[in-house]
Amino acid sequence: MHPTPSTPTAPLPATPAPDQTARTGALYLVPAPLDFGCAPQATLTQFLPQQTVQIAADIAFWICENAKSTRAYLKRIDAVTPLRVPIQQQTLLELPREVHKKGDHSGGFDARHLLLAASQGQAMGLVSEAGMPAVADPGSSVVRAAHDLGLPVRPLVGPVSLLLALAASGLNGQNFAFVGYVPQNPAERAQKIRELETLALRTGQTQLLIETPYRNTALLQSLLQTLQPGTRLATASGLTLAHADCRSHSVKQWKQGGWQLDNATPTVFAFGP
Repeated sequence: MHPTPSTPTAPLPATPAPDQTARTGALYLVPAPLDFGCAPQATLTQFLPQQTVQIAADIAFWICENAKSTRAYLKRIDAVTPLRVPIQQQTLLELPREVHKKGDHSGGFDARHLLLAASQGQAMGLVSEAGMPAVADPGSSVVRAAHDLGLPVRPLVGPVSLLLALAASGLNGQNFAFVGYVPQNPAERAQKIRELETLALRTGQTQLLIETPYRNTALLQSLLQTLQPGTRLATASGLTLAHADCRSHSVKQWKQGGWQLDNATPTVFAFGP
């Protein structure tokens, strides 16, 4: 008997090698380390895969929140993997100020004009100041525009603070919502927290929120004063840093323990049943 020939399988599409990135008209979502504004800073390869760093080093066209901080990030990349194009010759396009103030998640901003280089066959990188762009940061409009233009969108691997905090919280990781910032006004903030807690207790859904670091203490106190004693509250500060601190206790235990947050370290807050 003759052996039956095996049926050939189609090869999986391959991710472009780093030296091919510059010739690929695509939008790369490039995560940044979570230590923005913190000191000291570690080498990138402690929390970014080498392939992410290599691909970023090959890109010469960027869409960013802030050109100055992006240049600082590129210098850190260059220290690990030499940039294909010197920083001075890189093209850095900043998202408009109104995108930072009001966000671009609702679809009101048309970002197609920012993707001209990608439309002409160049690789472009989208980067925020920390973490994954377009997740709790501006950039959604750029991703939508890339899809509308028929450009490949390639997210790269790197730290996402919301998921790291959720994993460390002990709260429901099967049903959760990121609600962004709560109001600064104390009365409005307390009302919003009560609404979110009612939803969390009714559905089991974990509520994730963030705050500007210098308001960490104010938000923590508001949560402790507003949430019910049995509700579980978790905080994750300085994620990926040497002094990272993750806590998860009932509100009653928080009050008994007297734990505090500083007003300098980026923190993710989460609560639920």
